[in-house]
Amino acid sequence: MARILIVEDEAHLAHGIRFNLEAEGYEAEVIADGAAAAERLSASAGDEGVDLVLLDVMLPGLDGLEIARRARAAGNYAPILMLTARGQAQDMVEGLDAGADDYLPKPFDLHVLLARVKGLLRRRDWARARDGSERVRIGEAEVDLGRFEVRRGEELIRLTLLEAGLLKLLLEKAGRVVSKGEILERVWNVDPDTETRAVDNFVLRLRRYIESDPAKPRHLQTVRGAGYRLLREPEA
Repeated sequence: MARILIVEDEAHLAHGIRFNLEAEGYEAEVIADGAAAAERLSASAGDEGVDLVLLDVMLPGLDGLEIARRARAAGNYAPILMLTARGQAQDMVEGLDAGADDYLPKPFDLHVLLARVKGLLRRRDWARARDGSERVRIGEAEVDLGRFEVRRGEELIRLTLLEAGLLKLLLEKAGRVVSKGEILERVWNVDPDTETRAVDNFVLRLRRYIESDPAKPRHLQTVRGAGYRLLREPEA
């Protein structure tokens, strides 16, 4: 049974979300204050914490973006679905940069919310699936998808759900070109024709994690006009 934390200060909305989540068989908890939510998430990293967070952006105390940043800094990598009345592209980018894994503008249909929740939990399970690709070396970096971690030398990097999902897909198809459309469909769970720079931005992030020189990538290559290709060992 997935444990879901609802961080929302609109009492009526929070009650409705909780009621519907519990009707679907989830455990649900509500916190209305930003500072309290940040403390809860910072103290519950790992498997002992929550499985997914529904996080409103506008909150008393701390806003959702700062809560997400603090949770990630504390090592809490539960998937975060950001809820906000703002729906501009820049707001979405800010949410993803803060550590959110998905973004749902208000007002939203509860059926859409439940579908997003199920999708995020499925993507988390897929990214962590033990299929032989969960712990591998890419050049000097060691990737452990079961723990959402990359280690390069003494540096330990924690991956978000989307980062881990993107890296897993590239590992599954190592040596082959993966199109941006396939990445959007399988990792972001959106239409493959969606116009967005999100994939390019996440590729840049992964390069910082696994490449000795991200400006001259040897492992995570761009194939112009086709997509991206991951090489566990660079070509001679």
